[in-house]
Amino acid sequence: MDLLKNRLVVILGILNVILLLVAVNSCSQSRMSIDVKRKEELKRYDAEKELNRLSGDKLKIEDSMKKLSGDMEQAKADLESAQKALLQEQLVNRSLKGELEKLSKLKDALEHDLKNSLVSGKSEKPKK
Repeated sequence: MDLLKNRLVVILGILNVILLLVAVNSCSQSRMSIDVKRKEELKRYDAEKELNRLSGDKLKIEDSMKKLSGDMEQAKADLESAQKALLQEQLVNRSLKGELEKLSKLKDALEHDLKNSLVSGKSEKPKK
C-alpha cells in the first residue's frame, strides 16, 4: 500500500508540475497577447492622433488657400481695372498728341504768315 501511495503521490506531483507548466505557459501567452494588443492600440491611437493633426492642418491650408484665392481674384480685378485705366490714358495721350501736332502745325503756319506779313510790311513802308 505504501508503494501505491508513493506512486500516487509521485503521479499527482508530476501532474501538478505539468499543470503548473501549462498555467505558466498560458499566462505567458496571455501576457504576449496583451502586449500585442497594447502595441496595436498605441499604433491605432498614434495614427488617429496624426490623422486629427493632418485634418487640422488640411483645414488651415484650405482656409489659407481660400484667402489667397480671394486675394488673387481681387488682384486680378485690380489689374484689369488698371489695364482699362492705362488704355484710356493711352487713348487720351494719342488724342492730345494729335491735338498738339495740329496746334504745332497751326503755330508754324501762323509764324510763317506773321513772317510774311512782317516782310511784306517792311517792303511796303519804303514805297511810301
